[in-house]
Amino acid sequence: MRTLFIFLLISSLTFTSRNASAADLEAGKQIFTANCTACHTGGNNAIVAEKTLKKDILEENEMKSVLAITNQVTNGKNAMPAFGGRLADEDIENVANYVLNQAENGW
Repeated sequence: MRTLFIFLLISSLTFTSRNASAADLEAGKQIFTANCTACHTGGNNAIVAEKTLKKDILEENEMKSVLAITNQVTNGKNAMPAFGGRLADEDIENVANYVLNQAENGW
């Protein structure tokens, strides 16, 4: 009986986690649409054309993790402005997850 209880508890936590991830991606999409599409529509880059948000380019530029993208969005770099003072940390993390998800699945 104890094993069944533990199994059900773990299963419910996993299900809750999946729902939270989906909500985070949707929030990330909304933040991206409101703040990033001026330069990054469709995963492209209107300022520096070769630095897109496509999977191969993110990997080439060592931007293949939530941490790397979060750092870039927070602090900015070169032509990209910093959003650390404009967006909450949670919003930036949601955008980073959204960008990676889109890169993985194709913009």
